[in-house]
Amino acid sequence: MSASIDINPSNSSATRTLEAPASPDASPDNSTVFTVEDIQKLLPHRYPFALVDRIIEYVPGERAVGIKNVTVNEPQFQGHFPGRPVMPGVLIVEAMAQVGGIVLTQMPEMQDGLFMFAGIDKVRFRHPVVPGDQLVMTARLLWVKHGRFGKMQARAEVNGQLAAEGELMFSIVE
Repeated sequence: MSASIDINPSNSSATRTLEAPASPDASPDNSTVFTVEDIQKLLPHRYPFALVDRIIEYVPGERAVGIKNVTVNEPQFQGHFPGRPVMPGVLIVEAMAQVGGIVLTQMPEMQDGLFMFAGIDKVRFRHPVVPGDQLVMTARLLWVKHGRFGKMQARAEVNGQLAAEGELMFSIVE
């Protein structure tokens, strides 16, 4: 099994080539696992906006499941909210989008460039996410058009309880 990455942030026409991790990082159902180091090769996000710690399941061209370990050390909790820290909804949406970005960056038909939001539809927040939670996010590809646009169905859960869900649209900026 091989996935693709070899992203050079200074080279917008970089190719994507990464060998899928060997069997120690593959789950029993042969799903590919991406470590934080692998994710950093695929996505341009860095602290404090790198919001995916690991991809625990990846089906090329279809979906990815990622986790984010929410900790009280994160800067947003100083002001959101003092005495009652809650992960901002916009960061939950961004984290779901980053999981979706893993799927899109691995698709050979997608053009090179920076993926950005083109739209956010039907997003609902169902349960607060707080320090100590492990956010499990699933992004499922709905469609891709012209190698430049994509739409994902995303959901985020904590302990099996739905925290947020919605449709996320992406466009490539060259």
